[in-house]
Amino acid sequence: ATILKFGSMGEKTGWSYIELPRDVVGRLIPGNKKAFRIKGFLDNFPFEQASTMPLGDGVFILAINAEMRKGTHKKEGATVQVRIELDTADFEIPEDFTEWLEAGDKAKAFFESIPKSHQRYWVNWLGATKTRTTRESRMSRAIVALSQGFGFAEMLRAEKEAKLRG
Repeated sequence: ATILKFGSMGEKTGWSYIELPRDVVGRLIPGNKKAFRIKGFLDNFPFEQASTMPLGDGVFILAINAEMRKGTHKKEGATVQVRIELDTADFEIPEDFTEWLEAGDKAKAFFESIPKSHQRYWVNWLGATKTRTTRESRMSRAIVALSQGFGFAEMLRAEKEAKLRG
């Protein structure tokens, strides 16, 4: 597959991605028209729990995030060998985050009300930390945002706006 990049496309502007053709998706999930998770390899770089997105007419895309680009050492226009399969593994909410959620009734209730795919944004964000201090800071920010009924994207926008205001 060739790595492509969205131009002006709303929230997808600037995203790198590959297209997953109809016949490939049809072998994984015949007749499917909704997003699903896959795992596999881009060249020799392994990935898992990656979400596909339907473009229409049976074609899906797989966003190529920074980790994937670094792992393959490739960017827009490059060709990658793609091997994929369905990823049916469920993700786990880390124990420390569960403890923080238990302490905030509103945060826990809101977190449990959002789709698993949205819960995954929070869990992945926490998992990307390198230090305990950063992780605890993020968990605190998450609990405050979730208590206010903010999803992950809303929290990021609110924090960005707060920074811009000074």
